[in-house]
Amino acid sequence: MNSSRPYLVRALYEWIVDNDCTPHMLVNSEFPAVQVPQGFASDGQIVLNVSPSAVRHLHMDNEAVSFEGRFGGVPHTLYVPIGAILGIYARENGQGMVFDLESPFEDDEAIDGEDGDDVPPPDTEPPRPSGRPSLKVVK
Repeated sequence: MNSSRPYLVRALYEWIVDNDCTPHMLVNSEFPAVQVPQGFASDGQIVLNVSPSAVRHLHMDNEAVSFEGRFGGVPHTLYVPIGAILGIYARENGQGMVFDLESPFEDDEAIDGEDGDDVPPPDTEPPRPSGRPSLKVVK
């Protein structure tokens, strides 16, 4: 099955805008192919205001989100692969969704695993996650 992330991002964006709130996206600025102004990123992350009044030419598909925005009065073209989106939420109340960190190579590994042989993978258990999951409040 396809990843649900692009569908959730689009749905949450519409939901936030329909409720007259400001959609913000938390983005991993170090993810491959991300094009964001690096001077505005902090700790490998950047929060982008993607409200209709703040961006132009917004395009969301299953691969990426792209748009034009201004940073410090300077126009920039931004390109954010879906895997780089860490969350989308409403600025006014914080409602939205945070996503798991996605490996930039997950799609490549899935393709590499498809070698045409209908041989099932060996019976090994995947490693169990260690530690507790945690969320960070972004303001």
